[in-house]
Amino acid sequence: MTVQITFRCPPEWRDLLPRPVPGRQGLPDWLKAMPQEAHSALIGQDVRTVKHCPPFLDAMGGGWLMPLLCDVAVTGGPDFAWDWDLPPAALNRLTRSPISLHVSAQLDGVPFAEPGMAAIKFNSAWTVEVPDGWSVLFTHPVNRFDLPFRTLTGLVDCDAFSHGFVHFPALWTDRDWTGTLPAGTPVAQLWPVPRGVEAVFGTLDGEDAEKVEETLDRIGDARGGYRKNFRAAGG
Repeated sequence: MTVQITFRCPPEWRDLLPRPVPGRQGLPDWLKAMPQEAHSALIGQDVRTVKHCPPFLDAMGGGWLMPLLCDVAVTGGPDFAWDWDLPPAALNRLTRSPISLHVSAQLDGVPFAEPGMAAIKFNSAWTVEVPDGWSVLFTHPVNRFDLPFRTLTGLVDCDAFSHGFVHFPALWTDRDWTGTLPAGTPVAQLWPVPRGVEAVFGTLDGEDAEKVEETLDRIGDARGGYRKNFRAAGG
């Protein structure tokens, strides 16, 4: 089943904004450069790295990556600055700032924020629309712990909220990081998810038990057992 997702931006900015991209088009350089195998001193032999793990790769390459709108310079503090000559848009309440702020009081009581710690908010200039009955999960780019921030996770009913802008609150976690975050840096990753899914519970016996044995045999008998036999086409 193909689910269509639609991104829209102001017409004045159509040719100026970095666009959301499929996750597989935004894989980081470190993943491309890492070795296929590495030596384990613990077991005394070479082992395959996560570069051979389809679920790891498919999670990073899935969904869509939402981009930072322009270059942002980060100095100690951290302090954020940008120089972006973006023309005004006809939409009245649309900010041209790539980053704004959530005050620290909005994080009171959460265990993952230090007392007095404010959150940044990566602003988006793209609306997101999905078909009726679907929501969109927005979260930190998968396995991207190299980024100096952590985007918080949210679920938005983008079938109804299809013409509002979803922005991305994040904690700046690496206080020593300075430099420039380039335009297009992934600041969130999104997946359309269906609503109304029900769970059914059963036991692994009879035909289901036979299928488990068959699955484990096909995975264990040769390298790439999952990838060759169970990974969806195009993964």
